Amino acid sequence: MTESVHPLVAAVRELVDRLDGEIVGAEGLRTGDVPLVWEGETVAGVRLPSADVPVGDLDGLLASLADELGAPLNRLDRGEKQRAVRLLEERGAFSYRKSAEVVAEALGVTRFTVYNYLNRIRG
Repeated sequence: MTESVHPLVAAVRELVDRLDGEIVGAEGLRTGDVPLVWEGETVAGVRLPSADVPVGDLDGLLASLADELGAPLNRLDRGEKQRAVRLLEERGAFSYRKSAEVVAEALGVTRFTVYNYLNRIRG
């Protein structure tokens, strides 16, 4: 039995291939992925290569880290979230304005929790 391909996915497949990206299911979207929306419904997404993340792009750092850790950041356990904050600190992510809020949202924790993790790392 052949699974049908959504027309939007079929339309962008060659472009995504030329960009060395991949098409991912709507349920597998991560920060940094480009959602493919058809009539108000997200039908899939495009994940571009992490190597092309611009320097200084906090969303890019988060997407790259999720790829590196092998899971969406909000699904990591507490220890892995602490590790993620440490790695983000090492990579300069917290030098951006409102970065703690953005990181907290990506991790699915409060800003206060991110600051606690940072205080332990810096302490």
